[in-house]
Amino acid sequence: MAGNRKDVGNMKQKEEKPSIGLPLVIAIIAISFSAIFVKWSHAPASILSMYRMWLASLLLVPIVWRKRDDFKKIGKKDWYLLFFSGFFLALHFVLWFGSLKLTTVASSTIILALQPIVSLIGGFFVFKERTTASALMTMGIAIIGAMMIGWGDFALNSKAILGDILSFLSVIAVVGYLLIGQSTVKKVSHWIYSFCVFLFASMVLTVYNLAAGTAFTGYDSREWGIFLLLATVPTLAHVINNWLLNFVNATTISMSILGEPVGATILAILLLGERLVGWQIIGGMLVLAGVFFFLIQQQKKTPYTEVVREGA
Repeated sequence: MAGNRKDVGNMKQKEEKPSIGLPLVIAIIAISFSAIFVKWSHAPASILSMYRMWLASLLLVPIVWRKRDDFKKIGKKDWYLLFFSGFFLALHFVLWFGSLKLTTVASSTIILALQPIVSLIGGFFVFKERTTASALMTMGIAIIGAMMIGWGDFALNSKAILGDILSFLSVIAVVGYLLIGQSTVKKVSHWIYSFCVFLFASMVLTVYNLAAGTAFTGYDSREWGIFLLLATVPTLAHVINNWLLNFVNATTISMSILGEPVGATILAILLLGERLVGWQIIGGMLVLAGVFFFLIQQQKKTPYTEVVREGA
């Protein structure tokens, strides 16, 4: 009888579990638009980044107000970590948005897909984490693919290869953001963590733009619309992913990083008229294949502790 009740309970849980397919597709499409919005804008990368962070922070205020008691859990050391986490997030956006000004959406977003691999390398140096020979092999495949993308861009122009370099540096920056903040985020809700990091990133970018003498005003309504779109549409993807974590493990969500380059490239072809050369197509396929098998191996190793991508 007890076994029957258990079976009925399991069946009920399965029936109550929502379908994750549609939300995951919506999240991938939403985050894929991030690169398109940057391409549409004529504003400097640092201004795009700054207003995205300020607007995203403001949009989180109502939720953060309801969870304001969580601020009491943040110690003095945690505030330092949150600041540096915000600093690296600001650096990520400036570098990546700058990359998109120089190279194609396909090249820039495919290089971003290397994040799990760079995270593992960072984990090795910071936390002395070990990996397997098969994981190293898949990492090698992805890195070779990234080099082929760079070779294809070099055939286009020197600015494109600089854009590839900036995109890869932005990956290092976002990994720094994740590694620094991963201990603090466990102490408070992800809403409080996101708000604090976004706010510090906004401040860092504001100081940078003041020091660089970048104009804060003079942008037309179209540009302000793009600023708002950047603060909302990609953020929707993060909200959906956070909700999905109630039903699936983080590795499943991490797999969505493979969808962004595909989605962004399709949107770039349809909306921007971008085209790919042969080397970029082959290199992109190698990167996506390498990262895919890398994540599969990591799932077998630690199925519930993968890092979810938050930078785009």
